Amino acid sequence: MGEEQTAGASPATVRRIERDFLLLFIVMLTIAAGNTAMQSVLPALGRSLDVPDSAVAAAFSVSALLWVISAPFWANRSDRHGRRAMILLGMGGFTVSLLLCGIALTAGINGWIGGTTAFLAFIVGRLVYGSFGSAAPPAVQALVAGSTTRAERTRALTLLGSAFGLGTIMGPAIAPYLTLGRIGGIEIGLAGPAFFAAVFGAGIFIAVYRILPDDLAAARSAPDPDSPDSESHGAAIAYPSVGGQSSGASVTAATHLVGERIGYLDPRIRSWMILGLIMGHAQAMTGQAIGFLVIDRLGVPPIEALKPTGLVLMMGAGAALLVQWGLIPLLKLDPKRLVLVGLALSALGCALTGLATSLYGIAMAYALASAGFGFTRPGFTAGSSLAVGPAAQGSVAGKVTSVNGASFVLGPSIGVGLYEAQHSLPYLVASAACVLVIFYAWKALKTPVTQ
Repeated sequence: MGEEQTAGASPATVRRIERDFLLLFIVMLTIAAGNTAMQSVLPALGRSLDVPDSAVAAAFSVSALLWVISAPFWANRSDRHGRRAMILLGMGGFTVSLLLCGIALTAGINGWIGGTTAFLAFIVGRLVYGSFGSAAPPAVQALVAGSTTRAERTRALTLLGSAFGLGTIMGPAIAPYLTLGRIGGIEIGLAGPAFFAAVFGAGIFIAVYRILPDDLAAARSAPDPDSPDSESHGAAIAYPSVGGQSSGASVTAATHLVGERIGYLDPRIRSWMILGLIMGHAQAMTGQAIGFLVIDRLGVPPIEALKPTGLVLMMGAGAALLVQWGLIPLLKLDPKRLVLVGLALSALGCALTGLATSLYGIAMAYALASAGFGFTRPGFTAGSSLAVGPAAQGSVAGKVTSVNGASFVLGPSIGVGLYEAQHSLPYLVASAACVLVIFYAWKALKTPVTQ
């Protein structure tokens, strides 16, 4: 994972470290891709089962709520009860959740139960994901942090965090190709991605169980207070959702011990927290409604909307990652300017998305909006961080992560609720919110000085 950490190690040790890191990278990738794959197909599933669009949004809202609540709990528990055990718990929850979702949806598709009942059962599966799936990411972080030197830790965790971003692209991209026909007289159809994700999750669970060493047992048998692991810890990660690319806050939280604890309304960060909450909700509103928009604007049956929906979501995620990985390092803008540029792009992109009538128009407009949010999220993270001193970095990073995650609790339901009233409404409201926040950000945000 780093030249310094492996310089004096034997070739076998180096291979083991690289193998373990690859496995942990796949764990993070799987959790994000599995969730976003389901998000991309669920609008079509909801329409096929004739359930209200708001029920589809509720399925992910309750999952996001439990994720936000349970992620900090599991992050703390992994430091005391073993990282491997928490990874297994997270992957087990992921696998069971997707299996339950697939069974519920298959029952609805085949008419064994009504569409509403199928979605209620689906929500139960999502509750499992939100409650236990969040156990794996902080444990993965802690395990990687414990295997690297302090000099290499941030780079290794940043690379690990990129798996979530890649997952937001891969999930919608592959989901349309995972639908199945009839198997043994049972129609699987749009429930296919859930079963594929469950099978893949089970495979990763077995690989983690067989390959990763039991870190807790090793620590008890041969404790080493001078090892890097004695200073390592994991941090809660925001809910993996369409448009929810990593902003780096979880890496900061995982590499800084919480010294000074500050609240959300602390004068130094209050404006940043308000800004992040509004921007996050605008992003969540538009992302959750996009699948319905594609179906209705193109006028195609739900099953035929999977590929165009996947294309739109993939372009949006790709645009955001291009900004975060390419343009932001190149432009070197301070946090306030990042936010202002991003809000302007998002306002234009959201408005154009709401007005677009063709697949090309929707895809390009949504990519523009996503690119804007790709500027605002790192700006929000960096601005909040630079507003406080070194002792408060861990506390502020935790606040940023929770705000990012909280946006996906009510945001999807608000967006779909507006969509049910009028199809362009969530995008026009998000655009107007971005415009208003530009004026707020211009006056309220200070250009922070690097600590």
